[in-house]
Amino acid sequence: MRVLLVGGGGREHALAEAIATSPALSMLWCAPGNAGIADIAATVPIAADDVTGLVAFAREHAVDLVVVGPEAPLVAGLADACTAAGIACFGPSAAAAQLEGSKAFTKTICAEADVPTAAAATFDDAASALAHVRAVGAPIVVKADGLAAGKGVVVAATLSEAEAAIVAMMTDRAHGTAGARVVIEECLVGEEVSFFALCDGERAIPFGAAQDHKRVGEGDTGPNTGGMGAYSPPAMFTPALEDEVMSRIVRPTLAAMAARGTPFRGVLFCGLMLTADGPKLIEFNVRFGDPECQALMLRAEGDVLAALDACAQGRLDTASVQMRAEASVVIVMAARGYPGAYAKGSVIGGLDDAAAMPGARVFHAGTKRVDDSIVADGGRVLGIAARGATVAEARAAAYAAVDRVAWPEGFCRRDIAARA
Repeated sequence: MRVLLVGGGGREHALAEAIATSPALSMLWCAPGNAGIADIAATVPIAADDVTGLVAFAREHAVDLVVVGPEAPLVAGLADACTAAGIACFGPSAAAAQLEGSKAFTKTICAEADVPTAAAATFDDAASALAHVRAVGAPIVVKADGLAAGKGVVVAATLSEAEAAIVAMMTDRAHGTAGARVVIEECLVGEEVSFFALCDGERAIPFGAAQDHKRVGEGDTGPNTGGMGAYSPPAMFTPALEDEVMSRIVRPTLAAMAARGTPFRGVLFCGLMLTADGPKLIEFNVRFGDPECQALMLRAEGDVLAALDACAQGRLDTASVQMRAEASVVIVMAARGYPGAYAKGSVIGGLDDAAAMPGARVFHAGTKRVDDSIVADGGRVLGIAARGATVAEARAAAYAAVDRVAWPEGFCRRDIAARA
């Protein structure tokens, strides 16, 4: 198989490594890729959201399967464009990608499919939204309806925080048009878990669970980020809970999407809250999480490429992927200042030493190669990961590898997976 992987972050580096182990693979390209991906795939200077350029490249190079990492090109219709060109694509159509592209759409599907989720209301004007939160009170959750790079959700502990979030999103347009509409929902209490299921439009199979750490500071303090680390599996997410999520959330959602004529193919990322009343859906994403994907790929056994292709071809009944009993932990190293302003261009040393640590793996995210050096080229720059017999063992190995990285301009949280 000739495969084009779309994206350039840590998620795509993990996917590239998994795909590269498939005996069916003959050629792997990645657009745009990063310095780490360049060691295992041919990187192509095409932006992940350049739908026209990506499809043209795929046609010119007789690509058999396009694997899409990030959400933006899916919402923009990359899978549809691939289908029109006769190219298989792992990832949903633009219509099905609205499960992530619109929080309000997800709430509509939840109502149709009787999926347990937080009570919510949708607003198109700031005055109505403000009146609602003043009537309901805090804590309360304010979400930009559209894509906001993982930063469009505010869990407001006070009424003033909720009001400020509404003004920032709807009036100041902090997230552009994504915040023109907001969804305001009850604040669920419990453990948050990310669960993943591979889907082919009709069928679904589990692909593991992880727990990530969104806040930038230790002890879950500071602003939300794209994710500062993750571990898998979360002990509280039992096999019985997995079965319940598949039966009450994943399969009803697939059925509802198919009934609409917009079947969902790809990976369905269920952001869950494990409440006293059972698992409830916080949000859907239509791609692997980052950094959850890195943790999952360290545990995946079997031919991942074959499973992704089976999703795209509508024949998931022929695929099988198992998760190792071992645990995995990934620690994100970010540029100082992230998620606010940060500098690019600092040189990163010690990566070979880190990768040589027992059980460790170095995933590149915001990196590029300049001459003979690896330099930082983003906010989240590296994912230092490890696998072990237990979460504690994997965590110790991952931090031992982190300590080999020579990058004064970077930082990480030191409490990833500590509670686990």
